[in-house]
Amino acid sequence: MSVGVIVIEMAVFAALFTAIVLTASRGDRKYSAASIHNYPPDIQEAYFKTHERVDVSYKSKNVVLTKGLGVLLFTAILLLCALAAGAATFWQGFWLTFGLMVWIGLYDTCFLDWVLFANLPMFRLDGTEHMDEAYHQKWFHLKGMLFPGTIFALIPAALVGLLITLLR
Repeated sequence: MSVGVIVIEMAVFAALFTAIVLTASRGDRKYSAASIHNYPPDIQEAYFKTHERVDVSYKSKNVVLTKGLGVLLFTAILLLCALAAGAATFWQGFWLTFGLMVWIGLYDTCFLDWVLFANLPMFRLDGTEHMDEAYHQKWFHLKGMLFPGTIFALIPAALVGLLITLLR
């Protein structure tokens, strides 16, 4: 597999992921159950004091649907990455995909969550604008990246590995 191609894929994947996150955070989309689900619990509670409470649990239909679509989208993007990098076996596809998912988890946590989410007003939910400390909870985001994020990464990794096996 080509290391140069993988490095380019890392940059492109980060750009695509950033575009997806920023698009999902624009306007009324950030008030969907699937978006609010990603906020720390104290921000959710403050928001729901003044807004209609919706189910934001992992079992909620909207959260499951959004996460499921995310798995399919990531699988498609990462299958293209694995093919472009020259993955020829299940394990090459699996490890490349898992590595790219870990990369995007680190990028999401360390840049999107810790820098942008914590500091840009566009991510603040109505009625929580004053909660600076709650928006700067690094541990909340790191825990989410480690678990369930790492487990979530295994799903597209296995799917890409399987698809590489079937296509090659």
